Amino acid sequence: MNPVQSWGAVAVLATTVLMSCTETPALNMNPWNPRLAETTARLLEDTASVSEERKSELNALAQWTAESLDERGQADLIFICTHNSRRSHLSQVWAQVGANVAGVKGIQTFSGGTEATACNPRTVAAMQRAGFEVAQQDTIHGETNPTYLVSTGLTDMACFSKKYGDESNPSEGFGAVMTCSSADRSCPLVYGADARFAIPYVDPKVSDGTDSEAATYDARLEQIGTEMLYLMGQVAARVKR
Repeated sequence: MNPVQSWGAVAVLATTVLMSCTETPALNMNPWNPRLAETTARLLEDTASVSEERKSELNALAQWTAESLDERGQADLIFICTHNSRRSHLSQVWAQVGANVAGVKGIQTFSGGTEATACNPRTVAAMQRAGFEVAQQDTIHGETNPTYLVSTGLTDMACFSKKYGDESNPSEGFGAVMTCSSADRSCPLVYGADARFAIPYVDPKVSDGTDSEAATYDARLEQIGTEMLYLMGQVAARVKR
């Protein structure tokens, strides 16, 4: 399948996911990496399998995001886990992909932790296997905490580990999305957030150093990708502007 065909498949599936809209948003299907396009198309199909309980949690976030877009013309989301090394980065990247696929403008995604460590190399490897282009940029945040430029084809994001209050993140008016139970418990109040949501994922770290490591990281990436694509489809269905 060539890049144009791949993105064409994504467009068809995205239209199905967004069919609850009165008018399907314009889909920006800039051909870039056929492997990412194929991954995205497959995960769009999987949105039908999201559980009702999970949909309820995601729909609450979608409603806030749509209302923020209608009221302010933008919606900033910070995805937070303890170390900002795995789940929060995957959520940040896939949420931006979802917004691009759904044609929802004004959404910016960020990530942070309750402490800073490093974007885990296993997270980077899983992104690359899914079709993202990832390149190490610099080590201005420390030799053990490199900055990775992650390209979705439409958006480039600098991924490095940081606390959620880092100067590179918005300081107020954002939606805080807790992606791990530990951060959810230890950070009941997120300073500057307009709203707070808990959408926890199981940490793929449990597989580190085992034969199932790559498969576990790929499965978590795909779960997060599927749910972020569902989320942004719901935002597109709710936004009024």
